[in-house]
Formats: sequence, C-alpha cells, structure tokens
Amino acid sequence: MARYHATVESRRSATETFGYLATFSNAAQRGPGVLAGEQLDPGPAGAGSRFRLVVPFLGLRMSLTHEVIRCVPGHEVLLAATSGVLRSTDRIVVTGGEDRSMVSYEAEVRLRGPLQVLAPVLRPGDAP
Repeated sequence: MARYHATVESRRSATETFGYLATFSNAAQRGPGVLAGEQLDPGPAGAGSRFRLVVPFLGLRMSLTHEVIRCVPGHEVLLAATSGVLRSTDRIVVTGGEDRSMVSYEAEVRLRGPLQVLAPVLRPGDAP
C-alpha cells in the first residue's frame, strides 16, 4: 500500500477552492500525476458523482473511474476508485475563510491480486 499526503495554502476562499478541487476532473490541471480527466455526470460534484481520470501507472496509461463516496459541501470530499489491479481512495479537506484556505489531500493506493508484490516500488508519480 502506498500513502500520499500534502497540505497546501490557497489564496482563494474556502468555498471557491473546494468547488474547484471537488470537481475531480480538474486533477489533470493540478499536476503531473493525472494525464486527463472528465466528469461523467452532469451538475456539481456530490455523493455519487463520477469522474474518469487517466493516470500513469507502472509505465502505462490507466483509466480509473472515481466516485464521490462522501461530500460535505465546502469542506470535505472522499472519492474511491477500483480497477482490476488497484483500489484507490482520495480525501480532500478544505478549511479557511473568505480570503484564503488550507487544503489537505490524502491518497491511499492498494494494489490487488498478484500485483500486491509490486507495492514497495510505487512512487508518488506512479499512483493515481
């Protein structure tokens, strides 16, 4: 299992920051760990919303569908994705006010089946 955590300050309000981050298809704009993203359901992100991300994984491109499991509007979103080779959970928490906010991002990736033996070689750039 691989775990990742980052805390970042934003100069945007907590409401604006949360809205941007909860729309998980924006992940491709935020860093090299996601190659492409799209929202699969119309409307704002909430429980049950789905997002498809294309991520680099062990030298390949993998498509993962993330579903919002829990959403506390303006504060927290929990997403999960499962494929034949891995299970991933992502948790985003936003705190703050009108002029700035803090973002906490946590991800946990578990390889499934025979690929579990490769878990020690996962690096942050390899995990979705």
